[in-house]
Amino acid sequence: MQTLVRIMRVLLPLTLVAVLLGIIWLRFRSGLAQKTRPLDPAFLRLAPLEIAALPVAARFDMPMGSEHGALTYNAQPFRIQRHLGDDLNGIGGGNSDLGDAVYAAGAGQVVYAGSPGPGWGKMIFIAHRLPDGDELGPVVQTVYAHLATIEVQSGQQVERGLRIGTVGTAEGAYLAHLHFEVRLGPYVNPGQGYADTPLNRVSPEQFIRARRAGSDQLLNPTPEKSKMPKR
Repeated sequence: MQTLVRIMRVLLPLTLVAVLLGIIWLRFRSGLAQKTRPLDPAFLRLAPLEIAALPVAARFDMPMGSEHGALTYNAQPFRIQRHLGDDLNGIGGGNSDLGDAVYAAGAGQVVYAGSPGPGWGKMIFIAHRLPDGDELGPVVQTVYAHLATIEVQSGQQVERGLRIGTVGTAEGAYLAHLHFEVRLGPYVNPGQGYADTPLNRVSPEQFIRARRAGSDQLLNPTPEKSKMPKR
């Protein structure tokens, strides 16, 4: 009996040490996993200093066709059938606009460029700082989805009219078109394209019309006309 007690006195501390070492190792391994885990954009929020560093977007234009949206049409406008953006198409319909250029609607900074999940295809978020006194607040984001290609990188500052990608089909999920949104606030979250309420979205067409800083008769150069690649 005394021998058993002696053995237990030796084994018990060793067991406790082994358990403690196991707990420490599990926490360490969990910490490593968290450090290497890919960033989930659903939890990304622009900090005040990042917002203050954004270029001021004093003017916005349409992201397809000309600044006035010539040679395009809106196949599914904002809030029609719970839609949270505008579906912009080339006037040929179908897949005739597949590969057409998509332009930055205003000066800003790319805060997301990637493929967030099924149904979105390739997607770009551009954050814009609005001029002081704008009723919509200090920052808005324009969203470009279902792209075939992405031609900018996250963190890149862009000018209005810069080519940022091409029209796609969300990896074959739809006929070719650009799903275009305007979102209020600093949260970078792919989210959803349909909802019973507008959430933090506003009508892209109305937003741009109010901030074009030019009359309907004022025709400007085609976006990036002087920057088109030579072939």
